[in-house]
Amino acid sequence: MKRLILVINMLFLSMNQSNAQTAETYAEKLGWPKGAKVVIFHVDDAGMSYSSNEGAKKSVQNGVATSCSIMMPCPWAASFAKFAIANPQMDAGLHLTLTSEWQDYRWPPLSGIANSPGLVDQESCMWHEVDQVIKNASPDEVEQEIRAQLTRALKLGLKPTHMDSHMGTLFAHTPYLERYIKVGVEYGIPVMFTGGNNTLLKESLNNPIIKKLKSEGKWTEGTKLPDPEITKQTGPVGQKIWGAGLPVLDDLHTISGDWKPEGANVTPEQWGKYKVQKLKEMLGRMQPGVAMIIVHSSDVTEEFKYISGSGGSRYADMLSMMDKDLKDFIKSEGIIQTTWTEMLERRKKAK
Repeated sequence: MKRLILVINMLFLSMNQSNAQTAETYAEKLGWPKGAKVVIFHVDDAGMSYSSNEGAKKSVQNGVATSCSIMMPCPWAASFAKFAIANPQMDAGLHLTLTSEWQDYRWPPLSGIANSPGLVDQESCMWHEVDQVIKNASPDEVEQEIRAQLTRALKLGLKPTHMDSHMGTLFAHTPYLERYIKVGVEYGIPVMFTGGNNTLLKESLNNPIIKKLKSEGKWTEGTKLPDPEITKQTGPVGQKIWGAGLPVLDDLHTISGDWKPEGANVTPEQWGKYKVQKLKEMLGRMQPGVAMIIVHSSDVTEEFKYISGSGGSRYADMLSMMDKDLKDFIKSEGIIQTTWTEMLERRKKAK
């Protein structure tokens, strides 16, 4: 019966895709004006390193970022959590972490190595890749780890403003997604999920396909790719989350890490300006609704190269968040900025 209901919901969603532009957005449901573009510029990976913490702080305090989330299994998580507690205006959630992707800089699960055999590899750290998690970890182990990460935050004195998923692991396997939503509803903590038009999410999900076609010399600019299958299933899930009393996004953008200008000897400032231009273009394509734009800001120090080769992009993300041109553009376009704290407050008042 549950499968039949899901199929009916999916068919109904497909039949009504042509009416997506006229449907009420989640932004409208949350009380913003019809046609408004509402944005959360969100910094992932706080707590991963000292550099990550500094990038998140500067992006929020001195830039357009309005929210961030913390990787609780990582060494610098407690430091950032204490900073967020001391600065209650900081919209800080949990970047629920089930992978440990770097070569040498790694972390184990908070639920314990012996208690979570499906979550750890031969180094007794979390798996490098999402597919490895799905292959080895049970939904019970995943829920146990979600709760362990939330418990650490609460013991530190931090009430997370929301929860989301590092590397998208919790969205890659339906049983994991169900546990993620379950814990969020139980604690009344918003869970990041987009159940609206998904215009930017479709771009983000198709980006790896376009990169592959370009590398093979098979890509033609202007080619329209089919909508990713997963985006056809988000509507009913979003409705479920909304019905449980939590806010829902209309859209999500995730690929700023792939933006780099062509050419050699690109300076950090040029890279940051390039990302500003790409962000402006993306905001122009964004449809009305509330969207979360993910960046990975880091104020990179010399030591960061021993963690990851992504330091240049992360530093450029931070520069873009602090760029005056981007601030002015957001203001001139009438784009509304919000936080997960405000999202939940508005959801409590909505019908």
